[in-house]
Amino acid sequence: MWNRTHARALFATLIAFTALGAACNKKPVPAPAPTPPPAAEPPARPTVNLQASPTFIQRGQSTTLTWSSTNATSLTLSPGIGQVAAEGTQSLSPTDATTYTITATGPGGSADASVRVSVTVPPPPAPAVHQPTLQELFDKEVKDAYFDYDKADIRSDARDALSATAQFLRSYPQMKIVVEGHCDERGSTEYNLALGDRRAAAAKQFLVSLGIPADRLETVSYGKERPFCSASTEECYQQNRRAHFVMGK
Repeated sequence: MWNRTHARALFATLIAFTALGAACNKKPVPAPAPTPPPAAEPPARPTVNLQASPTFIQRGQSTTLTWSSTNATSLTLSPGIGQVAAEGTQSLSPTDATTYTITATGPGGSADASVRVSVTVPPPPAPAVHQPTLQELFDKEVKDAYFDYDKADIRSDARDALSATAQFLRSYPQMKIVVEGHCDERGSTEYNLALGDRRAAAAKQFLVSLGIPADRLETVSYGKERPFCSASTEECYQQNRRAHFVMGK
């Protein structure tokens, strides 16, 4: 006979079958996917720096290049230098304005830097100024005194020449000079020696009258023995009739 006990057993059996069915129909939970490894960092890009000191030079002077780099496996400095270390210096003497460029390469790429060195041409040296010697000044400033034929009188042109000579001698008070008397070829040797002596003495006396001390002036006569001109013409004779001056010892 059906009773409450039987109902309870049946209900328990239904619950058990329901739980078993639910358990059989439940889908399994998938396992989480593995975490991928972190991506590798890209190689660092090279850096490079280039400087010149000084950047303005004159031709013949030198400048110093200085450089440094990071993350580079190769550095090239141009023009004309080539491969260099990661850091360094180089002294150069360019003859013209030059732009120097350094290129750094590495796993991360390349980089470059440049610097320009300007070169100026120095001005030419000033021409040497010739300082005339005392002898050159003497030859330029001291004038001979010329005479008429067979005379020892100081002519007007001789006065001008002797005045210029006196002015020069005043500028060099320690200088002594020799006054030479000369004649043309006409007449005897003895006569011309005496005439040359009078001409030298006349020139000396005129200089003394202009304030030149007599002890600075020595006289000598060469007559016709040392002619300045050898042609037998009046023009040549005139050149030989003179009081000539040389520096004393």
